[in-house]
Amino acid sequence: MGIESVRVPQAKVALSTASVYPESTAAAFEIAGRLGYDGVEVMVWTDPVSQDVDALRRLSDFHGVPILAVHAPCLLITQRVWAKDPWEKLVRARAAAETLGASTVVVHPPFRWQRTYAREFERGVWRMADETDVRFAVENMYPWRYRDREMLAYAPDWDPTQNDYRHFTIDLSHTATARNDTLAMVERMGDRLGHVHIADGNGSAKDEHLVPGRGSQPCAQVLERLAARGFDGHVVVEVNTRRAMSAAEREEDLAEALAYTRLHLAAPGPARPGAGPDAGRTPADPEAGQSAAPRRGDT
Repeated sequence: MGIESVRVPQAKVALSTASVYPESTAAAFEIAGRLGYDGVEVMVWTDPVSQDVDALRRLSDFHGVPILAVHAPCLLITQRVWAKDPWEKLVRARAAAETLGASTVVVHPPFRWQRTYAREFERGVWRMADETDVRFAVENMYPWRYRDREMLAYAPDWDPTQNDYRHFTIDLSHTATARNDTLAMVERMGDRLGHVHIADGNGSAKDEHLVPGRGSQPCAQVLERLAARGFDGHVVVEVNTRRAMSAAEREEDLAEALAYTRLHLAAPGPARPGAGPDAGRTPADPEAGQSAAPRRGDT
């Protein structure tokens, strides 16, 4: 690959603070700075530091690592973090993002048992997005499986492209668990794909979050396709390093994930001036310039 053929990526590559678990949120800032990540995505969860905006700002300043995104506390284990009311969680996530200079709040679809929240979710996310410059990027999830049984745990749907949202997050570990056609989901999200969780998986019923390149997901193709389109959102390494035998092994995994992501975001081929999210498609692509998910106001 000649130097002249290398594209300078527009997307920044961030480290999810969840990627260092069982180490702390504070450790994630230190590791991100040492490895050369462009920033972090803060997973708001049971670690008190992840919930404390002032503490997060001090960590960001001390390590020189920007906070690019805030992941709202949407997990089962975070149902009582910040508040019991799921809307209050999103209000606090938006306020944290605005204070910390993050451009994106990542949010999961509601659980099915959150009936009122689920019923109002689509309209409510639009309303909140209209009140801020911060993106609310709704993340794809997956059906829960046990042996030969499948449970639909999310509403309105675990696939956010079935509903009308301004921005999406795609998570490639979740596409593996859901057994989606990942590239088709990228196309359905179209220019509303604003955020990426890069990870890998093999289609297990468990959400694996492997280092990209170690599973069956088309991680390289997704990154290269986004780069060709001039994607300027954030790509967040969100991998599971719990099985690392040492801190050094964990950092090796996170360094490998960063190198893989940057390599494929800088894939050969010139980015055309002014190329937007639909650039780089071939004439043979029948969905060029289209997104299957409806937009608010479309007829």
